[in-house]
Amino acid sequence: MISKSKIVDLFCGCGGFGLGAKQAGFDVAVAVDIDQTLQSAYKKNFPNTRVLTADLSEMDEEAWKLALAKDKIDGVIGGPPCQGYSRMGKGDVADPRRSLLFHFFRNVNILQPKFFVMENVEGLLDEGNIQELEAAIETVDKRYEILGPILLDASLYGAPTRRKRVVVVGYDPKLISSISEKDFIAAQKTLVTVKDAIKDLPSPVSQDDEESNIGWAKYRQQKTISEYAQRMRAIPVVGMGWPIAVEKLKLGITSGNFDTVHTEKVKARYAAVKPGLTDKVSKAKKLEWNGFCPTLRAGTGTDKGSHQAVRPLHPAEARVITVREAARLQGFPDWFSFHKAKWHSFRMIGNSVSPLVSESILEVIKNKVLVTTLKSQRQS
Repeated sequence: MISKSKIVDLFCGCGGFGLGAKQAGFDVAVAVDIDQTLQSAYKKNFPNTRVLTADLSEMDEEAWKLALAKDKIDGVIGGPPCQGYSRMGKGDVADPRRSLLFHFFRNVNILQPKFFVMENVEGLLDEGNIQELEAAIETVDKRYEILGPILLDASLYGAPTRRKRVVVVGYDPKLISSISEKDFIAAQKTLVTVKDAIKDLPSPVSQDDEESNIGWAKYRQQKTISEYAQRMRAIPVVGMGWPIAVEKLKLGITSGNFDTVHTEKVKARYAAVKPGLTDKVSKAKKLEWNGFCPTLRAGTGTDKGSHQAVRPLHPAEARVITVREAARLQGFPDWFSFHKAKWHSFRMIGNSVSPLVSESILEVIKNKVLVTTLKSQRQS
């Protein structure tokens, strides 16, 4: 019997990268992030993972010995904070978060996994940024074969969003069968549209002060739903998910459906925007049923002014999208729970790797690990 391969999730956020890894067949042994609010979703949705609140720039060998608790890991995944490299932000070269790219690879060197996958924004390839990436990669132990940077588009991996991300993959050729960049080329034949993703979701519900209410609502009554929606509605594997959310899902109820209150003037303005175009005041783009969602932005935490990101407009209703709609557009299943506060939930989703992209990448690596393990067992 082959035991499940284990990974460590660095800069884990709410768990998009880790969820994809889990869906690909890995177990997440330890997940680390400095932001407790973002981590709250990880703790809720990954009840069997040790979720550690820590500064990865300060983690050393001793800290990792304590964190792993004798667990042997196969891989390291993670998306260092991207704001310092983002085209949407200021791209501030003095942003201290830029140094965390180096600390991702420093922690890889400490952990010495069979493989690693680093994810970041497309802006990392820009002049002035790519040099930092190359310098960071140079610090990696020479045992690793490095692939990338590889530019991926989430819409080609089954997500209804044109979200482009950069990944760097490293693996030890002595421990894993040969991998090439071609292995990660998407084979998605049927693209998923906004309509496929959110047409069946509930209408927004009013927010109240009840602590246990995180926007529960029943699905719309429809004769047919898309294959994508069916996949998002599926019950999670044993050991994943918040039990309350899983039981609600079995009854056709999901979370994250709180409304955003708009004035009548704003509603009228949103209603006048044609699908595919942008509201001139808020700069919010109205989604098209047969199109894709643009990259969902995260906004900022309390340390950076608590700014809310611009949210896309619903294709047919005069409002911004709900948290659950955003989650569907990013590739999160309906059992996945976020936060009672919409602001924090959108931060979680906007900062995350699409689980569908993560799953596709890690399925490739999982198969290589499996082939190597089977070969080793036959030889012994």
